[in-house]
Amino acid sequence: MSERRRIIVATADAFEGAAIYDGLSAHGFEPVWRSTLEAAADEIRSRPFDLLIADAAFALSGRLQDEGRPRNPLTPTILIGAAGAGQHVGLSGRTMYLTPPVDLAMLTCFVTMAFLQDKPVRRSVRKRVDACQALVNGVPARIIDVSAEGLRLEMPGDHRRTLPPSFAIRVPIADLAFTVQRMWTRPASTRARAVWYGAALSQNRIGVGRAWRSFVDTIPVLGEDSVTLVR
Repeated sequence: MSERRRIIVATADAFEGAAIYDGLSAHGFEPVWRSTLEAAADEIRSRPFDLLIADAAFALSGRLQDEGRPRNPLTPTILIGAAGAGQHVGLSGRTMYLTPPVDLAMLTCFVTMAFLQDKPVRRSVRKRVDACQALVNGVPARIIDVSAEGLRLEMPGDHRRTLPPSFAIRVPIADLAFTVQRMWTRPASTRARAVWYGAALSQNRIGVGRAWRSFVDTIPVLGEDSVTLVR
Protein backbone atom coordinates (compact mmCIF):
# COMPACT_ATOMS: atom_id res chain seq x y z
CA MET A 1 0.00 0.00 0.00
CA SER A 2 1.40 3.41 -1.00
CA GLU A 3 2.09 6.05 1.66
CA ARG A 4 -0.63 8.66 2.07
CA ARG A 5 0.15 12.20 0.93
CA ARG A 6 0.55 14.54 3.90
CA ILE A 7 -1.23 17.89 3.48
CA ILE A 8 -1.00 20.84 5.87
CA VAL A 9 -4.20 22.90 6.07
CA ALA A 10 -3.67 26.38 7.54
CA THR A 11 -6.91 28.27 8.07
CA ALA A 12 -8.46 29.99 11.08
CA ASP A 13 -12.03 29.28 9.97
CA ALA A 14 -13.19 26.32 12.08
CA PHE A 15 -15.99 25.27 9.72
CA GLU A 16 -13.74 25.53 6.67
CA GLY A 17 -10.87 23.71 8.34
CA ALA A 18 -13.04 20.83 9.53
CA ALA A 19 -14.71 20.47 6.12
CA ILE A 20 -11.37 20.40 4.29
CA TYR A 21 -9.97 17.92 6.83
CA ASP A 22 -12.92 15.55 6.42
CA GLY A 23 -12.96 15.87 2.63
CA LEU A 24 -9.25 15.15 2.22
CA SER A 25 -9.39 12.25 4.68
CA ALA A 26 -12.27 10.71 2.73
CA HIS A 27 -10.10 10.73 -0.42
CA GLY A 28 -7.20 8.93 1.22
CA PHE A 29 -4.95 11.89 2.06
CA GLU A 30 -3.40 12.68 5.46
CA PRO A 31 -4.51 16.23 6.30
CA VAL A 32 -3.09 18.13 9.27
CA TRP A 33 -5.26 21.14 10.17
CA ARG A 34 -3.73 24.05 12.09
CA SER A 35 -5.87 27.08 12.93
CA THR A 36 -3.15 29.59 13.91
CA LEU A 37 -0.09 30.92 12.14
CA GLU A 38 2.19 29.76 14.93
CA ALA A 39 0.86 26.20 14.88
CA ALA A 40 0.99 26.02 11.06
CA ALA A 41 4.58 27.34 10.94
CA ASP A 42 5.61 24.85 13.63
CA GLU A 43 4.03 21.99 11.70
CA ILE A 44 5.77 23.04 8.47
CA ARG A 45 9.14 23.10 10.24
CA SER A 46 8.73 19.90 12.18
CA ARG A 47 7.92 17.26 9.54
CA PRO A 48 8.03 16.82 5.75
CA PHE A 49 4.78 17.38 3.88
CA ASP A 50 3.53 17.08 0.30
CA LEU A 51 1.16 20.04 -0.08
CA LEU A 52 0.21 23.24 1.74
CA ILE A 53 -3.36 24.55 1.69
CA ALA A 54 -3.51 27.99 3.31
CA ASP A 55 -5.82 30.93 3.68
CA ALA A 56 -4.43 33.83 1.63
CA ALA A 57 -4.39 36.05 4.72
CA PHE A 58 -2.05 33.57 6.42
CA ALA A 59 0.23 33.54 3.38
CA LEU A 60 0.32 37.32 3.21
CA SER A 61 1.61 37.47 6.77
CA GLY A 62 4.94 36.04 5.59
CA ARG A 63 5.26 33.65 8.53
CA LEU A 64 4.60 30.52 6.50
CA GLN A 65 7.33 31.46 4.02
CA ASP A 66 9.91 32.93 6.41
CA GLU A 67 9.78 29.99 8.81
CA GLY A 68 8.48 27.04 6.86
CA ARG A 69 9.11 27.34 3.14
CA PRO A 70 12.94 26.94 3.18
CA ARG A 71 12.50 23.33 4.32
CA ASN A 72 10.22 22.53 1.38
CA PRO A 73 11.08 25.02 -1.39
CA LEU A 74 9.36 23.10 -4.22
CA THR A 75 6.26 21.93 -2.37
CA PRO A 76 3.08 23.03 -4.17
CA THR A 77 0.65 25.42 -2.47
CA ILE A 78 -3.09 25.99 -2.80
CA LEU A 79 -4.14 29.43 -1.58
CA ILE A 80 -7.74 30.08 -0.61
CA GLY A 81 -8.23 33.54 -2.05
CA ALA A 82 -8.14 35.56 -5.27
CA ALA A 83 -5.59 34.60 -7.94
CA GLY A 84 -2.32 36.43 -7.39
CA ALA A 85 -2.89 36.95 -3.67
CA GLY A 86 0.44 35.39 -2.74
CA GLN A 87 2.65 36.64 -5.56
CA HIS A 88 4.61 39.09 -3.36
CA VAL A 89 5.16 36.84 -0.35
CA GLY A 90 7.86 34.49 -1.60
CA LEU A 91 5.66 31.53 -2.46
CA SER A 92 6.91 28.84 -4.79
CA GLY A 93 5.89 29.24 -8.43
CA ARG A 94 3.83 26.07 -7.99
CA THR A 95 0.88 27.92 -6.51
CA MET A 96 -2.80 27.49 -7.32
CA TYR A 97 -5.65 29.74 -6.18
CA LEU A 98 -9.07 28.58 -5.03
CA THR A 99 -11.79 31.21 -4.78
CA PRO A 100 -13.78 31.05 -1.51
CA PRO A 101 -16.11 29.69 -0.34
CA VAL A 102 -14.31 26.38 -0.71
CA ASP A 103 -16.04 23.79 -2.89
CA LEU A 104 -14.75 20.38 -1.75
CA ALA A 105 -15.10 18.77 -5.19
CA MET A 106 -13.10 21.60 -6.76
CA LEU A 107 -10.51 21.42 -3.97
CA THR A 108 -10.03 17.71 -4.60
CA CYS A 109 -9.41 18.45 -8.29
CA PHE A 110 -6.87 21.10 -7.31
CA VAL A 111 -5.07 18.68 -4.98
CA THR A 112 -4.94 16.02 -7.68
CA MET A 113 -3.54 18.50 -10.20
CA ALA A 114 -0.94 19.71 -7.72
CA PHE A 115 0.39 16.18 -7.37
CA LEU A 116 0.29 15.68 -11.14
CA GLN A 117 2.89 18.45 -11.38
CA ASP A 118 5.45 15.94 -10.11
CA LYS A 119 5.05 14.01 -13.36
CA PRO A 120 6.55 15.30 -16.63
CA VAL A 121 3.76 16.31 -18.99
CA ARG A 122 5.55 18.18 -21.75
CA ARG A 123 7.70 15.71 -23.67
CA SER A 124 8.52 17.91 -26.67
CA VAL A 125 10.25 21.25 -27.27
CA ARG A 126 8.56 24.39 -26.00
CA LYS A 127 8.10 27.10 -28.64
CA ARG A 128 7.54 30.72 -27.69
CA VAL A 129 5.13 33.04 -29.48
CA ASP A 130 5.09 36.79 -28.91
CA ALA A 131 1.39 37.47 -29.32
CA CYS A 132 -1.08 34.74 -30.17
CA GLN A 133 -4.60 35.74 -29.30
CA ALA A 134 -7.05 33.16 -28.01
CA LEU A 135 -10.44 32.86 -26.34
CA VAL A 136 -10.59 30.91 -23.09
CA ASN A 137 -14.18 29.98 -22.26
CA GLY A 138 -15.05 33.06 -24.32
CA VAL A 139 -12.64 35.38 -22.44
CA PRO A 140 -9.76 37.03 -24.42
CA ALA A 141 -6.31 35.70 -23.51
CA ARG A 142 -2.79 35.39 -24.90
CA ILE A 143 -0.82 32.23 -25.68
CA ILE A 144 2.75 32.64 -24.42
CA ASP A 145 4.32 29.38 -25.60
CA VAL A 146 3.28 26.03 -27.02
CA SER A 147 4.39 22.42 -27.31
CA ALA A 148 2.92 19.34 -28.97
CA GLU A 149 1.22 18.47 -25.67
CA GLY A 150 -0.11 21.84 -24.55
CA LEU A 151 0.50 25.54 -23.98
CA ARG A 152 0.97 28.40 -21.53
CA LEU A 153 -1.71 31.10 -21.37
CA GLU A 154 -1.82 34.58 -19.93
CA MET A 155 -5.12 35.85 -18.60
CA PRO A 156 -5.56 39.60 -18.01
CA GLY A 157 -5.46 41.08 -14.53
CA ASP A 158 -9.14 42.01 -14.60
CA HIS A 159 -10.10 38.34 -14.95
CA ARG A 160 -10.35 37.49 -11.25
CA ARG A 161 -11.84 33.99 -11.28
CA THR A 162 -9.52 30.98 -11.44
CA LEU A 163 -10.09 28.81 -14.49
CA PRO A 164 -11.73 25.43 -13.85
CA PRO A 165 -9.76 22.16 -14.06
CA SER A 166 -10.85 21.71 -17.70
CA PHE A 167 -11.72 24.52 -20.11
CA ALA A 168 -12.17 25.33 -23.79
CA ILE A 169 -9.72 27.31 -25.94
CA ARG A 170 -10.25 28.78 -29.40
CA VAL A 171 -7.35 30.10 -31.50
CA PRO A 172 -8.96 32.18 -34.29
CA ILE A 173 -5.83 32.65 -36.41
CA ALA A 174 -5.38 28.87 -36.72
CA ASP A 175 -9.11 28.08 -36.78
CA LEU A 176 -8.58 25.71 -33.83
CA ALA A 177 -10.88 24.86 -30.94
CA PHE A 178 -9.97 22.30 -28.30
CA THR A 179 -10.26 21.30 -24.64
CA VAL A 180 -7.39 21.39 -22.14
CA GLN A 181 -6.69 20.31 -18.57
CA ARG A 182 -5.23 22.98 -16.30
CA MET A 183 -1.91 21.74 -14.88
CA TRP A 184 -0.66 24.76 -12.91
CA THR A 185 -1.37 28.41 -12.12
CA ARG A 186 1.01 31.22 -11.17
CA PRO A 187 1.21 35.04 -11.28
CA ALA A 188 2.62 36.32 -14.58
CA SER A 189 6.09 37.87 -14.44
CA THR A 190 5.37 40.25 -17.31
CA ARG A 191 2.20 42.11 -16.35
CA ALA A 192 0.81 43.32 -13.05
CA ARG A 193 -2.03 41.13 -11.75
CA ALA A 194 -2.04 38.94 -14.87
CA VAL A 195 -2.03 35.17 -14.34
CA TRP A 196 -0.31 32.37 -16.26
CA TYR A 197 -1.87 28.95 -16.73
CA GLY A 198 -0.13 25.80 -17.94
CA ALA A 199 -2.51 23.47 -19.79
CA ALA A 200 -2.33 20.11 -21.57
CA LEU A 201 -4.64 19.03 -24.38
CA SER A 202 -7.22 16.62 -23.01
CA GLN A 203 -10.30 14.73 -24.23
CA ASN A 204 -10.15 15.91 -27.84
CA ARG A 205 -10.80 13.99 -31.03
CA ILE A 206 -7.75 12.56 -32.79
CA GLY A 207 -8.13 15.07 -35.60
CA VAL A 208 -8.08 18.00 -33.19
CA GLY A 209 -4.82 16.84 -31.63
CA ARG A 210 -3.31 16.34 -35.08
CA ALA A 211 -4.36 19.87 -36.13
CA TRP A 212 -2.81 21.34 -32.96
CA ARG A 213 0.52 19.58 -33.57
CA SER A 214 0.53 20.80 -37.17
CA PHE A 215 0.04 24.35 -35.88
CA VAL A 216 2.89 23.94 -33.37
CA ASP A 217 5.14 22.59 -36.14
CA THR A 218 4.84 25.91 -38.03
CA ILE A 219 6.40 27.84 -35.12
CA PRO A 220 10.21 28.14 -34.77
CA VAL A 221 11.78 26.35 -31.81
CA LEU A 222 12.90 28.19 -28.68
CA GLY A 223 16.23 29.89 -29.33
CA GLU A 224 15.34 30.88 -32.88
CA ASP A 225 13.43 34.04 -33.71
CA SER A 226 10.07 33.91 -31.96
CA VAL A 227 7.02 34.39 -34.13
CA THR A 228 4.24 36.94 -33.68
CA LEU A 229 0.74 35.67 -34.34
CA VAL A 230 -2.03 38.27 -34.15
CA ARG A 231 -5.44 38.75 -35.62
